[in-house]
Amino acid sequence: MDRNFARALSLVLSSEGGWSDNPADPGGATMKGVTLANFRRYVKADATKADLRKISDDQVATVYRRFYWDAVVGADLPAGVDYAAFDFAVNSGPGRAAKYLQAVLGVAQDGRIGPATLAAARGKPAGVVIDALCDARLAFLERLPTWPSFGRGWSARVASVRRQALLMSATPLTTTISVPTAPASADGAGPTAPPADAGSHAGGEAPAAPPKSASPTKATGILALIALALGSLAAWAMHLPCNLFGVFCQ
Repeated sequence: MDRNFARALSLVLSSEGGWSDNPADPGGATMKGVTLANFRRYVKADATKADLRKISDDQVATVYRRFYWDAVVGADLPAGVDYAAFDFAVNSGPGRAAKYLQAVLGVAQDGRIGPATLAAARGKPAGVVIDALCDARLAFLERLPTWPSFGRGWSARVASVRRQALLMSATPLTTTISVPTAPASADGAGPTAPPADAGSHAGGEAPAAPPKSASPTKATGILALIALALGSLAAWAMHLPCNLFGVFCQ
């Protein structure tokens, strides 16, 4: 889904790393996963390796969207499947990623994702498609002559893609939480805000209930007892000898 592009790109870039110019890598010089050839194709026709090393974030996003994401029609694939196909495209080419996805879905493998491929992708559980695509991708990588040099990293990458893609397929990008409207405060100043962490510890211990103030009935009873005690004390004092307290009776 297109809303997943930024999230998928962030994950891809964490795998691609920064500058690389390994002679054993058939992709040649790359910066953040962008090859010099694609940088020249989409950003600057006469770019040098020095130009590629200074590529901006916006330029990176442009190349990835146009050359990889759009090529596998990421905007229309189910969540999680979009990222799995996208990362496969970045690592091994859009055409190959599309064909392997089509093979998993059981449709014609022409390398062009169209209505039939999209319908098939939506008709199967995303987790099943993700697992099958990652399995097929890993099997392809293991057959490459460069596996001895890059196999360990590729294996770890596919494992990470599988894990993240499954999470994306199971978890919505955003969740809307309905919060009941709090009653207005006594002074009419508006609703009273709930505690900042309300509901954030659903599995923990419930907070202790706040102490309750004495009810009006209990307060009245206490006052009555005090008054009765004072009255009894006064009556007792009236029966004492007048000069007991150093006063004279009238």
